[in-house]
Amino acid sequence: MKEMALPAGKSLYESGSHFDHVYFPLSGLVALHSQVENGDSSVLSLVGREGLIGVSSFMGGLSTTSNATVFSDGVFLRIRSADLLQEFEHSMPLLHLLLRYTQALITQMAQTSVCNRHHSVEDAFSRFLLLALDRSTGHELLLTHERVANLLGVRREGVSEAAMRLQKQGLIQYSRGRIQVLDREGMQAGTCECYRVIKTEYDRLLPLKWAV
Repeated sequence: MKEMALPAGKSLYESGSHFDHVYFPLSGLVALHSQVENGDSSVLSLVGREGLIGVSSFMGGLSTTSNATVFSDGVFLRIRSADLLQEFEHSMPLLHLLLRYTQALITQMAQTSVCNRHHSVEDAFSRFLLLALDRSTGHELLLTHERVANLLGVRREGVSEAAMRLQKQGLIQYSRGRIQVLDREGMQAGTCECYRVIKTEYDRLLPLKWAV
């Protein structure tokens, strides 16, 4: 493995590209997102220190239909896909761990799709913030409303209105592209069930303490 620092906005792979490397975030966040022909994008899942980027490399696929972009900068471990696949095929503990993570990731993707379709922008925004915090250190995220709107596939005005409502409730504080969660328990209690479904599945399949 090779350790490297990657900046926000760095593309790790694009739809249809071949997997040469798999990345393990030590810090920072990666957004897996899908993009349609007109350029609109929607986030499928967030990956942080609990996971890896490139599950298709050991699931029998040489490419994927999604994109992976560094969402917030951090330090990553990188390994050649062929080397990880060799270990995957010869180490039962590693095989079981990676398959459990893949199942948790699929749950996040599926529940994110349900949330984006059936719940409000405020619920989707809250879920996004909570999942990002689970995969980060601290209680502050460097985010602009426009960036979140692009990832959620909604209008910027919708995200701004949701942020204002959460700030009036004393749950977050937003200023100059920084979002600080002031009342995490209150946000969890007030949002839809989608965050809890995802969090419960990650805790069940990956019982080691990966989040604070």
